[in-house]
Amino acid sequence: MSDRDAAAEPTAEPDDNPPVRRVSDWDADRLTDLADGHETPLYVQDLDRVRENCERLLAALPDADVRYAVKAHTGRAVLEAIRDAGLDAECASAGEVDRALAAGFDGSRLHYTAVNPPARDLDYVVGVAEAEPDLTVTVGAVDTLDRLTERGYDGRVCVRVNPGVGAGHHEKVTTGGAAKFGIPYDRAASAARDAAERVDVVGIHAHAGSGIDPDQLDSHRELVARMGELARELAAPSDGASEDDAPAPVDLEYVDVGGGFGVPYEEDAPALDLPAVADATREAVAPLPDGVDLAIEPGRYVVADAGVLLTRVNTVKPTPDETVVGVDAGMTDLLRPAMYDAYHPIRNLGGGRGADGSDAPAPGDRSATPVTVAGPICETGDTLGRNRALADPNRGDLLAVGVAGAYGYEMASQYNSRPRPAEVALDDGTATVVRRRESLSDLTTVERDAGRRGEERPEGGR
Repeated sequence: MSDRDAAAEPTAEPDDNPPVRRVSDWDADRLTDLADGHETPLYVQDLDRVRENCERLLAALPDADVRYAVKAHTGRAVLEAIRDAGLDAECASAGEVDRALAAGFDGSRLHYTAVNPPARDLDYVVGVAEAEPDLTVTVGAVDTLDRLTERGYDGRVCVRVNPGVGAGHHEKVTTGGAAKFGIPYDRAASAARDAAERVDVVGIHAHAGSGIDPDQLDSHRELVARMGELARELAAPSDGASEDDAPAPVDLEYVDVGGGFGVPYEEDAPALDLPAVADATREAVAPLPDGVDLAIEPGRYVVADAGVLLTRVNTVKPTPDETVVGVDAGMTDLLRPAMYDAYHPIRNLGGGRGADGSDAPAPGDRSATPVTVAGPICETGDTLGRNRALADPNRGDLLAVGVAGAYGYEMASQYNSRPRPAEVALDDGTATVVRRRESLSDLTTVERDAGRRGEERPEGGR
């Protein structure tokens, strides 16, 4: 189990650390001030809430290694807060490893868990491991292990297993049963033993999927139970084997059962009962062999409800079928609704003007109107929400899109040549711009002049 900083000790009382923060819990005046000062679209990430979520995880699973799935949010300020809270970093790419190192994680707290890693990523990570030998590399295919050893790597390895059990909020993120992820369960033991002859096999890993809700916990428990069985099989020679032909035990340090703990996006959805999930996880994986720890990899749970996306209404268009409320944020800023049909709560914070140019009433004094909130991208799917009952929107109103801290900024793009938004971090009440707003000139900074019309171009050019 990794050493943890003193800051990792839970300090918040339960009443001060509710299991979920709803979009209605955010201070409307503070969000309005931030939008006025930094323009929209704008991401706001509350580092105090990130720390509270880390504290809750450590309190529920004090005997486990808790590793943050960096892909949920890679911002430096967020990573540093998570590092100080005592969580390790689980990285899915060389870029995430680089970000984690820059945020102060050392090799003993880094876990590289890539899927079909590109050659340049492996080259980079093997180079990092030379300086940080305590870094662990997870492999999900024998071929990946071969590629590592071809590069001279003989360090710490975790074997990713496909348990044949999946769960998640959408089929696109249900990984546990997808052939892309991990070595099939019935071949995992032999693959781990073979790997142990070439590298230092320290763990086994599986992950059911992302955004697992309370109704899918049976699948999570089944995955955990299978991983416990595999750990016990690897820890001792096979039953009935003679002393001469019995396989050597694999000296595991941990069993990693992934993350995917869901958070409630809809306003009336219940929060995940984390203590109950923790108890069920320990019960399902037990008994682990002596010296083998439990590890988990939450991402969304740490950062989702710590973030909101602020966007301004620019168009209100009544039509025979629906009222379309156009805003300045779209699928380039928050892709999840278009990608996964994901629901994000939306709150009208007001501040706009009526048709006559006068200040619109406060949202609480307006009637609720079912609307479609649509972005500026030239795609039908570019909507942040459909049939949402919002306080009657006016041009200039500020909307807060809740539970946007996970896979929000991370999946932002420059599609339609739209600059990405700014991001502000709140830390003990202080707001700091941690990612500046991109400008139009930023869109072309990585391009090279390939020649002008009429000039000779390289062979094969058009």
